[in-house]
Amino acid sequence: MFAIPLTPDAELRPLEPWQFMEFFSHIERAREQVDRWIRFAAGSKDLASAHATLQRYADKQAVDSGRLFGIWEHGTLVGGCMFPNFDAESGVCEIGVWTEPAGQGRGLISRAVRHLLDYALIERGMERAEWHCSPDNERSWAVAKRMGMTAEGILRSAYVVNGERLDVQIWAILRDEWIALRDAEDDQ
Repeated sequence: MFAIPLTPDAELRPLEPWQFMEFFSHIERAREQVDRWIRFAAGSKDLASAHATLQRYADKQAVDSGRLFGIWEHGTLVGGCMFPNFDAESGVCEIGVWTEPAGQGRGLISRAVRHLLDYALIERGMERAEWHCSPDNERSWAVAKRMGMTAEGILRSAYVVNGERLDVQIWAILRDEWIALRDAEDDQ
């Protein structure tokens, strides 16, 4: 298994079906803040559904249409990031994130998202990476903004979580924009 260091004490690595018990414990710790925004968290209500969530992403990975990664700090799963959608043929992917309180405030999510953007836009040659979130989820869209993404609009009543219809704000960055940002960082 590979692990990408994010800090001296934190790493990004695949989150796989066999880790369902650890994943469920993490979601339980995160539930209060993620259930209202993230369908797979809200849908992972017990060990069986947590395993099913991880299996669904393993199946997506097997056909190159999505992937799920965890962020571990001091050996504890504290958050993660993912490609809910990854369409190499069209050159468009979506990136999503989540965290529990113990994983916030130290830049772990931003560092992980940079790795996903590098992988999708540079290594895989995707043309566009999207970020979908509720306009009310300020923590989420703040990450998109930090990554240099552009807010493109809001789809009204387009997302259902826990039976509630939510608006979806769409952010995106194009490959040439990401490369220019990375080159500017390298020049500093």
